[in-house]
Amino acid sequence: MAQPNNYGFGEEAALLKESARKFFREHFPADKLHALVAADHNPDRPPVCQWDRELWQQLVDLGWTMLAVPESAGGVGMPVAAVAGLVEELGRAAFPCPLLGTLSATYALVACGAGGEAALADIAAGEAATLALTNQHGDWNPAATEVEYRDGALHGTAWFVQDAAKCDKLLVCASTASGFGLFWLPAGAQGVTLEADAIVDLTRDQAHIRFDGAAATEVSGNALTALDSAFPAIWTLLAADMVGAAEWQLQTTVEYVGTRKQFDHPLGFFQAIKHPLVEVMVQIDAAKSLVYNAACACDTEQEKAAQYAHMAKAAASDMAAYACSRSVQSHGGIGFTWECHVHLYFKRQKHSQMLWGDGSWHRARLADIVIGAAA
Repeated sequence: MAQPNNYGFGEEAALLKESARKFFREHFPADKLHALVAADHNPDRPPVCQWDRELWQQLVDLGWTMLAVPESAGGVGMPVAAVAGLVEELGRAAFPCPLLGTLSATYALVACGAGGEAALADIAAGEAATLALTNQHGDWNPAATEVEYRDGALHGTAWFVQDAAKCDKLLVCASTASGFGLFWLPAGAQGVTLEADAIVDLTRDQAHIRFDGAAATEVSGNALTALDSAFPAIWTLLAADMVGAAEWQLQTTVEYVGTRKQFDHPLGFFQAIKHPLVEVMVQIDAAKSLVYNAACACDTEQEKAAQYAHMAKAAASDMAAYACSRSVQSHGGIGFTWECHVHLYFKRQKHSQMLWGDGSWHRARLADIVIGAAA
């Protein structure tokens, strides 16, 4: 099936994106973000989960957490291209919340078929969720999970769990006697212990979660197939978040170099400043096109979705690294200070760059798809 015009990004998607931008602009400007997560500059402070629960509840009330939930399960059932527009604005605001994790869990549950309907109903009711499937070495292949399901309960540890302290439910990949399964359980269930990780990104929290005989509901006995189906959307949405964050970095930096003067000229007058910023803009546009191409493939060309999603995440990872370096460098001496807002986006982007695989990892997977047989 050929992709529709404009990647299937229709009027409803545009209205959702614009309303999200307006919402974050009015309720969560960058100075509020800085005050929330960067009030303590002590590098030895313990990891804490800092987020605005009341503002998160407004997002839930707006129905944003149920956008990817099918209508049959009580959700909105919007296409991935529309959800990507919302997530782009989430990245622009760098809003600390479990929306990305909830959307990721949603796509995995949708791929579980009938087994995931009850869990999808929980998300439609406003509960936040996240995926727990990575081992201690950071292997993104769910078959490498260290969690086992035996004797009717979960045992083992899931690592690198995103926004774990903000979530109500966990979707866990665990090995079973017959293969690999996906299991749904409350984050505060008996036998579940969350241990926070110290990470550089102040806009997120991360943890490793220990399961010691935790009771859970199996939603799929074929976890690898379900996750393979869901991963293209998961990678695409993370890349959309990175595009939005990079757009903030570019806009903020352009405004700064247009007002800060050196040698009787604005910094933006000098080629050493403006040429790299133009390159940032070019890389953002390229990554953005690949993001919506991948999102559209998730909606209309499932056979191409993984290929296009690898392209999108690889481009976004490389773009984010370059945008971060230029934004800090162009801000000069204040660019690396704690008071400057730029470091919050720098750290978020560096975390996102590695999350679910960096550019090299995705290009290697892309090569397996495109030239694997020939190689």
